[in-house]
Amino acid sequence: MQRLLTGLTLCAALVAASPALAALKVGDKAPDFTAPAALAGKDFNFTLSKALKKGPVVLYFFPAAYTSGCTAEAHEFAEATPEFEKLGATVIGVTAGNVDKIKAFSSEHCRDKFAVAAAPDGLVKTYDVGMKAAGVPMPGGWSNRTSYVIAPNGKILMAYTDGNFQGHVTKTMDAVKAYKGAK
Repeated sequence: MQRLLTGLTLCAALVAASPALAALKVGDKAPDFTAPAALAGKDFNFTLSKALKKGPVVLYFFPAAYTSGCTAEAHEFAEATPEFEKLGATVIGVTAGNVDKIKAFSSEHCRDKFAVAAAPDGLVKTYDVGMKAAGVPMPGGWSNRTSYVIAPNGKILMAYTDGNFQGHVTKTMDAVKAYKGAK
């Protein structure tokens, strides 16, 4: 049993430490979805196509609410949300882990600045962001840490996967700024 736990811990550490390519590529059409979400502790349904009508969308997948890296990443996105909003961008975090806690997480760690959604069945697979170790999906159905910037036409402008939360906000902000500057 101890060997199994050590092996699973090692696999998780390797997944978290190594950058990987995002499944969907720049220029791909982002699949539309509707998901149960929360903003400032209030439930609503988030629909990607509706958000894209307002401007670009920063869609970031994270493994699970209330884990250390995901909490720190939520804090960074919360701090940056006012600047994203000035650029006309919507931020949405999506998780398949601890989905029963997104309402509280949206208030406590997203600081009422942006919404967080529970990945509906199949969304992690559709975006191909499931956690994998050596290319094999890990049990639990959690997503890896992948950030996308999606243009209002639905095309992916930026895709970035890295188990380390640091860098996701900077990369997505740079992509939104580049998009706004090119318009």
